[in-house]
Amino acid sequence: MERDAVAAGLGALPLGPDEAVLGAAGRAHPFRPSGTTAHGGSDAAAHGGDRGCSLDVIAVGVGPALAAASAASALTAAALEGAPYDLVVCAGIGGGFLPRAPVGSLVVADEVVAADLGAETAEGFVPVTELGFGTVRHEPPADLVRRVAEATGARTGAVLTVSTVTGTAARAAALQERHPTALAEAMEGFGVAEAAAAHGVPVLEIRAISNPVGPRDRAAWRIADALAALTEGFGKLTPVLEGWNRHDR
Repeated sequence: MERDAVAAGLGALPLGPDEAVLGAAGRAHPFRPSGTTAHGGSDAAAHGGDRGCSLDVIAVGVGPALAAASAASALTAAALEGAPYDLVVCAGIGGGFLPRAPVGSLVVADEVVAADLGAETAEGFVPVTELGFGTVRHEPPADLVRRVAEATGARTGAVLTVSTVTGTAARAAALQERHPTALAEAMEGFGVAEAAAAHGVPVLEIRAISNPVGPRDRAAWRIADALAALTEGFGKLTPVLEGWNRHDR
């Protein structure tokens, strides 16, 4: 394919995840589908590859709804051009569930989970699937998750998507109880995964941990360290993406 992957970054900071990804991706490859902000990408030639692989980096915004809309716009534009994507990568920073995902570490999702999509009842939270409709999880390709983890040293586990960031120890504990394999919390992955699923394209989510999940303590945030980890991780990730073929799964 002319384009093989679209990487969706949060892009809400002066040096955001989109710039962190570009720092590793290298050469610019302009791409501006309607409704998104694009910053360029790279192709395989920049990394010694021979597949003509390219990476388009798009800042999708904050939250699952805007992320889904932006990713869907990019996927639709590429499909209409006759050059659909083979993979969507949702990349950014997030909170980590201690002690398994410490600040500065990298996490690759083996499940992308909508953690607060459902209903609150007298008995507790009920996911939308137990109400009889919808979905609350997407599974990235297991072989790709394994290869990415091996190449980058990332931890593997569920990454939770929330619309409201956790700010208390009680909610952090409740999320861990409901999702015992969860390593990280962020706000865009499930929206991006829904858009990818609608187009029949596999998804990968990668998060660099900038803060612990729990009480909000801005003094403990290490955003610069997380962005550096994301850049380093993408530098090791790109050859994996270039060598992976979704049709070999």
